[in-house]
Order: sequence, then structure tokens, then C-alpha cells
Amino acid sequence: MSETVLLADSGRATGSADARRMRRDDQIPAVVYGQGMEPISVSVARRDLRLALSGPAGMNTVLDLTVDGTVYPAIVKEMQRHPVRRTVQHVDFLQINLNEEIRVNVPVRLEGEAKAVISENGLVDLAMAEIEVSTTPKNIPDEIVIDVTDLTMDTTITLGDVTLPSGVVATGDDEWAVVTVLTMRTPVLDAEDEAAEADGEAADGEAAEVDGDAEAAGDDDAE
Repeated sequence: MSETVLLADSGRATGSADARRMRRDDQIPAVVYGQGMEPISVSVARRDLRLALSGPAGMNTVLDLTVDGTVYPAIVKEMQRHPVRRTVQHVDFLQINLNEEIRVNVPVRLEGEAKAVISENGLVDLAMAEIEVSTTPKNIPDEIVIDVTDLTMDTTITLGDVTLPSGVVATGDDEWAVVTVLTMRTPVLDAEDEAAEADGEAADGEAAEVDGDAEAAGDDDAE
């Protein structure tokens, strides 16, 4: 079982007014479901939830969610936040079987310095901040580390290129781009673009003058 214990209180009221009252008291409305069980409406202390998810696994922490003395191995399936204050408003806990595979999103972290990219004024771009994987709960990695040291301007690291721990399988398409390289604009290119734009404006001005002269000449002929 997990060593991260989170206590939850059952029997909470489910109305909007009651939910607002609970949040004012630093209690967060939540629900527990999964593994064939009937959903249970619960509440957890805001501080306890923050501490439970403060470890390296973060949102993927496997919890011993304890409700009225009954322990449910669970993970956070969904966390709803206030659109402005970003405080947690509601939590969905998913009861899990520690021996069965589940799908979770694992954050990606880049390491190393792509000198070949930097020397050509390029920028390493993390196109996929999280990777969805399938694995057993106790085998969920805290993060997926990708070394970009050997990256060049022509390199793209795809999902199929990413090395994952044993027993962890990415669920997406192998061809999906995870890390790409962006070409940054340089002062020289900017100056060239400005010069080209100025030349274009000058050419437009000359053309307008020619058209104006032609119109004037036409008017004279008409007279």
C-alpha cells in the first residue's frame, strides 16, 4: 500500500451553497469512484491535500484515501480550480487496483545544453509538456527526462525516440513530436526585412507617381 495517507470525511451535503460553505472552512468537496464501487461524496482538508500531493510524484501520488476507517488506494483523476483565483474547488479521486495498469500523464523535463542549436541561434522547444503512459500505479515515474545535448537544428525528438522506464509504455503515436527546434530571428534578418519593406514601399510610391502623371496627361489630352 501507499505510504501517503489522506483522510476524507463522508456524508457531505452536495448542494452549491454547502460546497461554498465548505470551501470557506478550507474543506474541499470531492468524490471517490472506480473499481465497481458506488461513488462516495466526501470532503478533504485543503492543507492535507496540499501536503499529500507535495512529494515528487505530485498529482500522480498513490494515496491511501481513508474514508470512515476504510482505505481506498486512489489517485487524483481530476482537479477543478477556480477560473481566476486558481484555488482547488473540487477533486475526483479514482480508486485503483495496485496490480492493474492505469493511464496517467507524466511531466517531461529537459536536461543538457544543445550547443549546436544555440550556436545557430535556435531555440529548443518542448512541444509536449506531459506524456500519457500506461503502467501499474507503483511503477508511475515522477517525471520523464529527455537529454537534448545532441540536438541539432534539423533534429526532432518524437514519442518513439523517448526512453521510458521498464514497464512504462507511452499511449500516443510514435511520430508525435515531443521536442522540436525553433529558428530565432536575428538582427541581420530583421534589418534585411526592414530594407525589403522600405524598398517595396518606395516602389509602390514610384508606381503611384507614374499612375498620377499618366492620369494628368490623359486629362490634358481630353481638354
